[in-house]
Amino acid sequence: MNVELHRFTRPCACGHEHKITVKGVWIEPGAVSRLGKLLRDYKHPVIVCDANTKKAALESMKDYFAALEVLEVTGSDIHANDSYVEKVQKCLDGEADVLVAVGSGTIHDLTRYVAYTRGLNFISVPTAASVDGFVSTVAAMTWHGMKKTLTAVAPMYVLADTDIFAKAPFRLTASGISDLMGKYTSLLDWKISHIVTGEYYCETVSRLEFEAVREVESVLDQIRDGNPACMEKLMYALILSGLAMQMIGNSRPASGAEHHVSHLWEMEIINDYIDALHGEKVSVGLILCLEYYEKIRKAIEKGTCKVVDGRAYETELLQETFGAKGKYQDALEENDPNLMEGLDLADLESKLPLIAQELAALPESGRMRRLLADAGCVTRMEDLGMSADKKDLTLRLCPYVRRRLTLLRLAKNFSFPGSLY
Repeated sequence: MNVELHRFTRPCACGHEHKITVKGVWIEPGAVSRLGKLLRDYKHPVIVCDANTKKAALESMKDYFAALEVLEVTGSDIHANDSYVEKVQKCLDGEADVLVAVGSGTIHDLTRYVAYTRGLNFISVPTAASVDGFVSTVAAMTWHGMKKTLTAVAPMYVLADTDIFAKAPFRLTASGISDLMGKYTSLLDWKISHIVTGEYYCETVSRLEFEAVREVESVLDQIRDGNPACMEKLMYALILSGLAMQMIGNSRPASGAEHHVSHLWEMEIINDYIDALHGEKVSVGLILCLEYYEKIRKAIEKGTCKVVDGRAYETELLQETFGAKGKYQDALEENDPNLMEGLDLADLESKLPLIAQELAALPESGRMRRLLADAGCVTRMEDLGMSADKKDLTLRLCPYVRRRLTLLRLAKNFSFPGSLY
Protein backbone atom coordinates (compact mmCIF):
# COMPACT_ATOMS: atom_id res chain seq x y z
CA MET A 1 0.00 0.00 0.00
CA ASN A 2 1.46 3.32 -1.13
CA VAL A 3 -0.28 5.94 1.01
CA GLU A 4 -1.50 8.79 -1.20
CA LEU A 5 -0.29 11.77 0.78
CA HIS A 6 -1.63 14.42 -1.58
CA ARG A 7 -5.17 13.83 -0.31
CA PHE A 8 -4.15 15.25 3.07
CA THR A 9 -2.96 18.59 1.68
CA ARG A 10 -5.99 19.55 -0.43
CA PRO A 11 -7.77 22.85 0.33
CA CYS A 12 -9.79 22.35 3.49
CA ALA A 13 -13.13 23.76 4.59
CA CYS A 14 -11.56 24.79 7.91
CA GLY A 15 -9.64 27.52 6.08
CA HIS A 16 -6.23 26.37 7.27
CA GLU A 17 -3.49 25.14 4.96
CA HIS A 18 -2.59 21.61 6.04
CA LYS A 19 1.04 20.63 5.52
CA ILE A 20 2.62 17.19 5.39
CA THR A 21 6.39 16.90 5.69
CA VAL A 22 6.68 13.13 5.12
CA LYS A 23 7.45 12.36 1.47
CA GLY A 24 6.43 8.74 1.20
CA VAL A 25 4.70 5.98 3.18
CA TRP A 26 4.66 2.31 2.15
CA ILE A 27 2.78 -0.34 4.10
CA GLU A 28 3.44 -3.65 2.40
CA PRO A 29 5.45 -6.88 2.51
CA GLY A 30 9.08 -6.20 1.59
CA ALA A 31 8.81 -2.44 2.14
CA VAL A 32 12.37 -2.26 3.51
CA SER A 33 13.71 -3.28 0.09
CA ARG A 34 13.17 0.38 -0.84
CA LEU A 35 15.67 1.58 1.76
CA GLY A 36 18.77 1.26 -0.42
CA LYS A 37 17.34 3.59 -3.06
CA LEU A 38 16.24 6.13 -0.44
CA LEU A 39 19.75 6.21 1.07
CA ARG A 40 21.59 6.68 -2.24
CA ASP A 41 22.27 10.38 -1.71
CA TYR A 42 23.70 9.95 1.80
CA LYS A 43 27.27 9.14 2.75
CA HIS A 44 26.91 8.12 6.39
CA PRO A 45 23.53 6.61 7.35
CA VAL A 46 23.16 5.29 10.90
CA ILE A 47 20.57 2.75 12.02
CA VAL A 48 19.15 3.41 15.50
CA CYS A 49 17.61 0.39 17.25
CA ASP A 50 17.71 -1.65 20.44
CA ALA A 51 18.40 -5.36 20.91
CA ASN A 52 14.74 -6.37 20.55
CA THR A 53 13.95 -4.23 17.52
CA LYS A 54 17.19 -5.29 15.81
CA LYS A 55 16.20 -8.92 16.31
CA ALA A 56 12.70 -8.24 14.96
CA ALA A 57 14.02 -6.65 11.76
CA LEU A 58 17.23 -8.63 11.26
CA GLU A 59 15.89 -11.24 8.85
CA SER A 60 14.42 -8.63 6.51
CA MET A 61 17.25 -6.10 6.96
CA LYS A 62 20.36 -8.27 7.39
CA ASP A 63 22.14 -6.66 4.42
CA TYR A 64 21.52 -3.16 5.81
CA PHE A 65 22.68 -4.11 9.29
CA ALA A 66 25.85 -5.55 7.76
CA ALA A 67 26.57 -2.57 5.51
CA LEU A 68 25.57 0.42 7.67
CA GLU A 69 26.69 1.76 11.02
CA VAL A 70 24.37 0.60 13.79
CA LEU A 71 23.72 2.52 17.01
CA GLU A 72 22.14 -0.05 19.31
CA VAL A 73 20.63 1.63 22.35
CA THR A 74 21.35 -0.50 25.41
CA GLY A 75 19.75 -0.76 28.83
CA SER A 76 17.41 -2.99 30.80
CA ASP A 77 14.53 -0.50 30.67
CA ILE A 78 14.91 1.91 27.75
CA HIS A 79 12.68 5.00 27.83
CA ALA A 80 12.25 8.19 25.82
CA ASN A 81 13.74 10.54 28.40
CA ASP A 82 16.55 13.04 28.90
CA SER A 83 18.93 10.33 30.11
CA TYR A 84 18.59 8.19 26.98
CA VAL A 85 18.69 11.21 24.69
CA GLU A 86 22.07 12.03 26.21
CA LYS A 87 23.26 8.45 25.66
CA VAL A 88 22.23 8.49 22.00
CA GLN A 89 23.81 11.91 21.47
CA LYS A 90 27.12 10.67 22.92
CA CYS A 91 27.14 7.49 20.83
CA LEU A 92 26.04 9.02 17.53
CA ASP A 93 28.86 9.47 15.04
CA GLY A 94 29.41 13.13 14.24
CA GLU A 95 29.58 12.29 10.53
CA ALA A 96 26.05 10.81 10.48
CA ASP A 97 23.97 12.51 7.79
CA VAL A 98 20.71 10.52 8.04
CA LEU A 99 19.20 8.24 10.68
CA VAL A 100 17.10 5.11 10.22
CA ALA A 101 14.81 4.40 13.18
CA VAL A 102 14.20 0.65 13.43
CA GLY A 103 11.79 0.14 16.29
CA SER A 104 8.53 1.27 17.80
CA GLY A 105 7.59 4.22 20.02
CA THR A 106 10.65 4.71 22.21
CA ILE A 107 13.23 4.32 19.44
CA HIS A 108 11.24 6.66 17.19
CA ASP A 109 10.93 9.37 19.86
CA LEU A 110 14.64 9.19 20.66
CA THR A 111 15.56 9.25 16.96
CA ARG A 112 13.21 12.06 15.93
CA TYR A 113 14.38 14.28 18.78
CA VAL A 114 18.10 13.65 18.22
CA ALA A 115 17.58 14.14 14.47
CA TYR A 116 15.95 17.49 15.25
CA THR A 117 18.80 18.63 17.49
CA ARG A 118 21.38 17.59 14.86
CA GLY A 119 19.49 19.01 11.88
CA LEU A 120 19.23 15.56 10.28
CA ASN A 121 16.56 13.71 8.35
CA PHE A 122 15.43 10.25 9.35
CA ILE A 123 13.61 7.27 7.87
CA SER A 124 11.11 5.20 9.84
CA VAL A 125 11.03 1.41 9.88
CA PRO A 126 8.33 0.38 12.41
CA THR A 127 8.87 -3.03 13.96
CA ALA A 128 5.41 -3.19 15.56
CA ALA A 129 2.01 -1.53 15.09
CA SER A 130 2.20 -0.35 18.68
CA VAL A 131 1.84 3.46 18.68
CA ASP A 132 0.54 6.29 16.51
CA GLY A 133 3.64 8.47 16.63
CA PHE A 134 5.68 7.14 13.73
CA VAL A 135 5.15 10.27 11.58
CA SER A 136 4.68 12.74 14.42
CA THR A 137 6.57 16.04 14.43
CA VAL A 138 6.86 15.98 18.22
CA ALA A 139 8.54 13.63 20.69
CA ALA A 140 6.75 12.50 23.84
CA MET A 141 9.46 12.60 26.50
CA THR A 142 9.85 12.32 30.25
CA TRP A 143 12.16 15.29 30.76
CA HIS A 144 13.68 15.71 34.21
CA GLY A 145 10.70 13.89 35.68
CA MET A 146 7.98 15.86 33.87
CA LYS A 147 6.10 14.60 30.84
CA LYS A 148 6.85 16.93 27.93
CA THR A 149 5.97 17.14 24.26
CA LEU A 150 9.14 18.37 22.58
CA THR A 151 9.59 19.76 19.10
CA ALA A 152 11.17 17.17 16.82
CA VAL A 153 11.03 16.11 13.15
CA ALA A 154 8.85 13.68 11.25
CA PRO A 155 10.51 11.03 9.08
CA MET A 156 11.04 11.67 5.40
CA TYR A 157 9.80 8.18 4.60
CA VAL A 158 8.03 5.35 6.39
CA LEU A 159 8.78 1.78 5.37
CA ALA A 160 6.20 -0.26 7.29
CA ASP A 161 7.16 -3.78 6.27
CA THR A 162 4.35 -6.25 6.92
CA ASP A 163 6.92 -9.06 7.07
CA ILE A 164 8.34 -7.31 10.15
CA PHE A 165 5.55 -5.61 12.09
CA ALA A 166 2.92 -8.33 11.56
CA LYS A 167 5.21 -10.76 13.42
CA ALA A 168 5.60 -8.57 16.50
CA PRO A 169 4.54 -9.97 19.89
CA PHE A 170 0.78 -9.51 20.14
CA ARG A 171 1.17 -7.41 23.29
CA LEU A 172 2.71 -4.67 21.12
CA THR A 173 -0.10 -4.90 18.58
CA ALA A 174 -2.69 -4.72 21.38
CA SER A 175 -0.93 -1.57 22.60
CA GLY A 176 -1.39 -0.05 19.14
CA ILE A 177 -5.08 -0.96 19.14
CA SER A 178 -5.47 0.75 22.53
CA ASP A 179 -3.62 3.88 21.41
CA LEU A 180 -5.93 4.10 18.41
CA MET A 181 -9.17 3.54 20.38
CA GLY A 182 -8.07 6.40 22.64
CA LYS A 183 -8.94 8.76 19.78
CA TYR A 184 -12.59 8.56 20.86
CA THR A 185 -11.90 10.73 23.90
CA SER A 186 -9.05 12.82 22.42
CA LEU A 187 -11.28 13.94 19.53
CA LEU A 188 -14.18 14.54 21.93
CA ASP A 189 -11.95 16.72 24.13
CA TRP A 190 -10.86 18.72 21.08
CA LYS A 191 -14.45 19.27 19.94
CA ILE A 192 -15.65 20.27 23.42
CA SER A 193 -12.80 22.77 23.76
CA HIS A 194 -13.83 24.23 20.40
CA ILE A 195 -17.46 24.53 21.55
CA VAL A 196 -16.55 26.17 24.87
CA THR A 197 -13.57 28.37 23.97
CA GLY A 198 -13.56 28.61 20.18
CA GLU A 199 -10.25 26.73 19.93
CA TYR A 200 -9.40 25.91 16.33
CA TYR A 201 -10.96 22.64 15.23
CA CYS A 202 -10.90 20.88 11.86
CA GLU A 203 -13.87 18.68 11.07
CA THR A 204 -12.04 17.09 8.13
CA VAL A 205 -9.12 15.92 10.26
CA SER A 206 -11.46 14.67 12.97
CA ARG A 207 -13.49 12.73 10.41
CA LEU A 208 -10.35 11.14 8.94
CA GLU A 209 -9.35 9.93 12.41
CA PHE A 210 -12.81 8.56 13.18
CA GLU A 211 -13.01 6.70 9.88
CA ALA A 212 -9.68 4.99 10.53
CA VAL A 213 -10.66 4.08 14.10
CA ARG A 214 -13.97 2.59 13.05
CA GLU A 215 -12.44 0.60 10.20
CA VAL A 216 -9.92 -0.97 12.59
CA GLU A 217 -12.65 -1.54 15.17
CA SER A 218 -14.53 -3.62 12.61
CA VAL A 219 -11.63 -6.07 12.12
CA LEU A 220 -10.25 -6.40 15.66
CA ASP A 221 -10.90 -10.14 15.74
CA GLN A 222 -8.93 -10.61 12.51
CA ILE A 223 -6.06 -8.50 13.83
CA ARG A 224 -5.88 -10.78 16.86
CA ASP A 225 -5.75 -13.76 14.50
CA GLY A 226 -2.75 -12.13 12.75
CA ASN A 227 -4.46 -11.46 9.41
CA PRO A 228 -1.78 -9.52 7.46
CA ALA A 229 -4.27 -7.35 5.53
CA CYS A 230 -6.00 -6.33 8.78
CA MET A 231 -2.63 -5.69 10.42
CA GLU A 232 -1.90 -3.32 7.54
CA LYS A 233 -5.21 -1.54 8.26
CA LEU A 234 -4.10 -1.05 11.84
CA MET A 235 -0.71 0.31 10.77
CA TYR A 236 -2.38 2.61 8.25
CA ALA A 237 -4.74 3.96 10.93
CA LEU A 238 -1.83 4.58 13.33
CA ILE A 239 0.14 6.39 10.63
CA LEU A 240 -2.97 8.37 9.66
CA SER A 241 -3.23 9.53 13.27
CA GLY A 242 0.33 10.80 13.02
CA LEU A 243 -0.48 12.54 9.74
CA ALA A 244 -3.43 14.22 11.47
CA MET A 245 -0.97 15.65 13.99
CA GLN A 246 1.17 16.95 11.13
CA MET A 247 -1.88 18.54 9.48
CA ILE A 248 -2.83 20.39 12.67
CA GLY A 249 0.75 21.11 13.75
CA ASN A 250 0.50 19.47 17.16
CA SER A 251 -0.80 16.36 18.92
CA ARG A 252 -4.28 17.79 19.62
CA PRO A 253 -6.25 15.29 17.44
CA ALA A 254 -4.52 12.28 18.98
CA SER A 255 -3.94 13.08 22.65
CA GLY A 256 -6.51 14.11 25.23
CA ALA A 257 -7.48 13.22 28.77
CA GLU A 258 -6.83 9.51 28.20
CA HIS A 259 -3.19 10.31 27.41
CA HIS A 260 -2.95 12.63 30.41
CA VAL A 261 -3.86 9.67 32.61
CA SER A 262 -1.01 7.69 31.07
CA HIS A 263 1.42 10.60 31.41
CA LEU A 264 0.60 11.11 35.10
CA TRP A 265 1.35 7.47 35.85
CA GLU A 266 4.56 7.64 33.80
CA MET A 267 5.67 10.60 35.92
CA GLU A 268 5.18 8.45 39.07
CA ILE A 269 3.59 11.28 41.03
CA ILE A 270 1.07 9.08 42.86
CA ASN A 271 2.36 5.62 42.02
CA ASP A 272 5.49 3.53 41.79
CA TYR A 273 6.98 2.57 38.44
CA ILE A 274 4.52 0.73 36.17
CA ASP A 275 5.96 -1.89 33.86
CA ALA A 276 3.45 -1.32 31.07
CA LEU A 277 3.43 -0.19 27.46
CA HIS A 278 2.20 3.27 26.45
CA GLY A 279 -0.93 1.91 24.81
CA GLU A 280 -1.76 -0.25 27.81
CA LYS A 281 -1.87 2.81 30.05
CA VAL A 282 -3.84 4.75 27.43
CA SER A 283 -6.33 1.88 27.26
CA VAL A 284 -7.06 2.07 30.97
CA GLY A 285 -7.10 5.87 30.80
CA LEU A 286 -9.69 5.67 28.02
CA ILE A 287 -11.99 3.51 30.14
CA LEU A 288 -11.63 5.80 33.19
CA CYS A 289 -12.43 8.88 31.09
CA LEU A 290 -15.40 7.23 29.36
CA GLU A 291 -16.84 6.23 32.74
CA TYR A 292 -16.56 9.77 34.11
CA TYR A 293 -17.78 11.38 30.90
CA GLU A 294 -20.87 9.19 31.11
CA LYS A 295 -21.55 10.54 34.60
CA ILE A 296 -21.25 14.09 33.27
CA ARG A 297 -23.64 13.39 30.38
CA LYS A 298 -26.25 11.78 32.60
CA ALA A 299 -26.04 14.63 35.11
CA ILE A 300 -26.51 17.22 32.36
CA GLU A 301 -29.46 15.31 30.92
CA LYS A 302 -31.07 14.99 34.38
CA GLY A 303 -30.48 18.66 35.14
CA THR A 304 -28.34 17.86 38.18
CA CYS A 305 -25.05 19.19 36.79
CA LYS A 306 -24.34 22.62 38.27
CA VAL A 307 -21.60 24.94 37.06
CA VAL A 308 -19.38 26.10 39.91
CA ASP A 309 -16.18 28.10 39.96
CA GLY A 310 -13.34 25.58 39.65
CA ARG A 311 -11.10 27.73 37.51
CA ALA A 312 -8.31 28.26 40.05
CA TYR A 313 -5.50 25.76 40.51
CA GLU A 314 -6.01 23.20 43.28
CA THR A 315 -2.84 24.39 44.92
CA GLU A 316 -3.18 22.35 48.12
CA LEU A 317 -3.69 19.15 46.12
CA LEU A 318 -0.78 19.98 43.82
CA GLN A 319 1.50 20.66 46.78
CA GLU A 320 0.53 17.34 48.40
CA THR A 321 1.20 15.34 45.23
CA PHE A 322 3.50 17.02 42.72
CA GLY A 323 5.13 18.87 45.60
CA ALA A 324 5.93 15.63 47.44
CA LYS A 325 8.03 14.64 44.41
CA GLY A 326 9.66 18.08 44.11
CA LYS A 327 7.57 18.91 41.01
CA TYR A 328 5.13 21.53 42.35
CA GLN A 329 6.83 24.47 40.62
CA ASP A 330 7.22 22.43 37.43
CA ALA A 331 3.47 21.73 37.44
CA LEU A 332 2.67 25.42 37.87
CA GLU A 333 5.03 26.39 35.06
CA GLU A 334 3.53 23.78 32.74
CA ASN A 335 0.04 25.19 33.34
CA ASP A 336 0.96 28.89 33.14
CA PRO A 337 -1.04 30.84 32.12
CA ASN A 338 -4.09 29.11 33.59
CA LEU A 339 -6.19 27.68 30.75
CA MET A 340 -9.43 28.44 32.58
CA GLU A 341 -8.58 31.88 33.90
CA GLY A 342 -10.80 33.67 31.39
CA LEU A 343 -13.50 31.01 31.21
CA ASP A 344 -17.02 32.51 31.19
CA LEU A 345 -18.98 30.30 33.60
CA ALA A 346 -22.38 31.57 32.42
CA ASP A 347 -21.41 30.75 28.84
CA LEU A 348 -20.17 27.32 29.95
CA GLU A 349 -23.54 26.66 31.59
CA SER A 350 -25.38 27.65 28.42
CA LYS A 351 -23.35 25.12 26.46
CA LEU A 352 -24.06 22.14 28.69
CA PRO A 353 -26.70 20.77 26.27
CA LEU A 354 -24.17 20.90 23.40
CA ILE A 355 -21.61 19.12 25.57
CA ALA A 356 -24.15 16.40 26.40
CA GLN A 357 -24.96 16.03 22.71
CA GLU A 358 -21.31 15.39 21.87
CA LEU A 359 -20.95 13.00 24.80
CA ALA A 360 -23.90 10.97 23.58
CA ALA A 361 -21.88 9.99 20.49
CA LEU A 362 -19.14 8.34 22.57
CA PRO A 363 -19.09 4.55 22.91
CA GLU A 364 -20.44 3.29 26.22
CA SER A 365 -17.63 2.49 28.67
CA GLY A 366 -18.78 -1.08 29.33
CA ARG A 367 -18.96 -1.82 25.62
CA MET A 368 -15.48 -0.33 25.08
CA ARG A 369 -14.08 -2.39 27.96
CA ARG A 370 -15.51 -5.58 26.43
CA LEU A 371 -14.29 -4.62 22.96
CA LEU A 372 -10.76 -4.00 24.14
CA ALA A 373 -10.70 -7.08 26.37
CA ASP A 374 -11.87 -9.27 23.49
CA ALA A 375 -9.10 -7.74 21.36
CA GLY A 376 -6.52 -8.76 23.98
CA CYS A 377 -5.98 -5.28 25.42
CA VAL A 378 -5.49 -4.16 29.02
CA THR A 379 -8.58 -2.51 30.52
CA ARG A 380 -8.21 -2.29 34.32
CA MET A 381 -5.90 -0.46 36.70
CA GLU A 382 -5.28 -3.73 38.52
CA ASP A 383 -3.90 -5.19 35.26
CA LEU A 384 -1.21 -2.51 35.45
CA GLY A 385 -0.39 -3.37 39.05
CA MET A 386 -2.18 -0.26 40.33
CA SER A 387 -4.82 -0.02 43.02
CA ALA A 388 -8.25 1.11 41.82
CA ASP A 389 -8.33 3.29 44.96
CA LYS A 390 -6.20 5.78 43.02
CA LYS A 391 -8.78 6.25 40.27
CA ASP A 392 -10.36 9.46 41.58
CA LEU A 393 -7.00 11.02 42.44
CA THR A 394 -5.75 10.13 38.95
CA LEU A 395 -8.71 11.86 37.32
CA ARG A 396 -8.29 14.97 39.47
CA LEU A 397 -4.55 15.31 38.91
CA CYS A 398 -3.98 14.23 35.33
CA PRO A 399 -5.38 17.44 33.74
CA TYR A 400 -2.37 19.24 35.23
CA VAL A 401 0.30 17.21 33.41
CA ARG A 402 -0.25 19.13 30.17
CA ARG A 403 -1.49 22.63 29.38
CA ARG A 404 -4.30 21.40 27.14
CA LEU A 405 -8.01 21.93 27.73
CA THR A 406 -10.01 18.72 27.97
CA LEU A 407 -13.48 17.97 29.26
CA LEU A 408 -11.80 16.46 32.30
CA ARG A 409 -10.16 19.83 33.01
CA LEU A 410 -13.43 21.70 32.37
CA ALA A 411 -15.23 19.28 34.68
CA LYS A 412 -13.51 20.94 37.63
CA ASN A 413 -16.34 23.46 37.15
CA PHE A 414 -19.06 20.80 37.31
CA SER A 415 -20.77 19.71 40.51
CA PHE A 416 -23.24 16.82 40.49
CA PRO A 417 -23.99 13.73 42.58
CA GLY A 418 -20.95 11.49 42.25
CA SER A 419 -18.68 14.21 40.84
CA LEU A 420 -15.06 14.64 41.92
CA TYR A 421 -15.74 18.23 43.05
